[in-house]
Amino acid sequence: MRTAYSVETVRNAERELRARLPEGALMQRAAAGLSAAGAGLLRDLLGRVYGARVVVLAGSGDNGGDALYAGARLARRGVAVTVVPLAPGRTHEGGLTALLTAGGRVADDPYNVLSAADLVFDGITGIGGHGGLRPDAVPLARAARGSGAVVVAVDLPSGVEADSGEVTGEALRADVTVTFGTYKPGLLIDPAREHAGAVRLVDIGLAPHLPSVPELEALQHEDVARLLPVPTGESDKYRRGVVGVVAGSARYPGAAVLAVAGALRGGAGAVRYVGPGGDAVIARFPETLVHEGPPSKAGRVQAWAVGPGLGDALGEGAGPEAAVADVLASDVPVLVDADGLRLLDAETVRGRTAPTLLTPHAGEAAALLGVARPEVESGRLTAVRELAARYGATVLLKGSTTLVADPDPAVPVRVNPTGTPWLATAGSGDVLSGLAGSLLASGLPARDAASVAAYLHGLSARLAARNAPLVSDEVAENLPEAWRNVVG
Repeated sequence: MRTAYSVETVRNAERELRARLPEGALMQRAAAGLSAAGAGLLRDLLGRVYGARVVVLAGSGDNGGDALYAGARLARRGVAVTVVPLAPGRTHEGGLTALLTAGGRVADDPYNVLSAADLVFDGITGIGGHGGLRPDAVPLARAARGSGAVVVAVDLPSGVEADSGEVTGEALRADVTVTFGTYKPGLLIDPAREHAGAVRLVDIGLAPHLPSVPELEALQHEDVARLLPVPTGESDKYRRGVVGVVAGSARYPGAAVLAVAGALRGGAGAVRYVGPGGDAVIARFPETLVHEGPPSKAGRVQAWAVGPGLGDALGEGAGPEAAVADVLASDVPVLVDADGLRLLDAETVRGRTAPTLLTPHAGEAAALLGVARPEVESGRLTAVRELAARYGATVLLKGSTTLVADPDPAVPVRVNPTGTPWLATAGSGDVLSGLAGSLLASGLPARDAASVAAYLHGLSARLAARNAPLVSDEVAENLPEAWRNVVG
């Protein structure tokens, strides 16, 4: 599990750790990790460290100090290191002295040295920065990005918001971010995540001083393997769970087929389909139990997934509104997606005794919150928390970063690490709805069902897109056997 903590929490932990260490030791730990990462990148880029050219963009804070001390370490290895102070007279004194003593120098012409650099350390602002880069830093940031050098952000790309992942002004886009002690939310959530590049975590001994409950967490392979339900010798179709799918219409029969496909892949023992797309569903998946509706008359289920492509009548006298109301009146977990979301009443959802899982994309989330779509896209963490609180439901917010929020604000938000642009296809969300509904029916809590479904959904897209740059043969070959039915 990857975990991320807020700026305030990180600073409190650093304060506790610093009190136990000799003065300056914590910064030296960060600098050692940063210089090692920089040396590794130079070897990858040039085949050597000696003789490489490194530029340090140094702000006035400790972030700049980390970069300066790292530069000093590289200078002692024969690297030509030049510092560009963004706040002359307020540059970290100890770091600057160390760099100059090691043979580094201060730039006479910042733009000239940037144009010749092999690697640039972005130490302009740290985790406390807000509102984007200052105007005087913008030209240098643009020059660094346009130089062709590898840009390494120190702890966090300058200009992004550490706690929210928002980018409210101009920010420097890094190729690599070397972060210290723990991940920060902005390194895992777009749009800031896209500015971070590849993220490397350096252990500086902070973990014992961090609280047990983070702000954000991201499942990894072993977490998903632990959560994913696996049938036993005593399993039958009812013990494995029966999921009901209410989806599709005369206009969108494919939504029914895709949602049922996801449900069947999710490991439930059986799928009951309710809606006008029964013929299309049976033609593709003859094992499906089909009913014309209403949902409450379809038979026993352990969970419902309702909404994809839901536009026409579901049985005599039963329109989409009645179908959604019927499902929400049940005493089993319910997933609501797509067309079902526009028919929701917040008070009704809050009044349910069984769990509810909402799976909007940014446009649907904006409609539910009564805001513009760009507001959701730029502030995804705020939006998913607000939706979960307003509806008293677990919310899976789809998009460039998929987030899962619990209605309890004390529970960490989960971010999905397997998201990929290859998922940006029509019908992808319908499959996710069926998959998550199936996991709900198998007994997973709503937060776990949503998180596991998002993880496997993204992983499946990566494996299906043979040329996707983040797919590796090692990942494909080492999937746990229980996953193969889902992602195969």
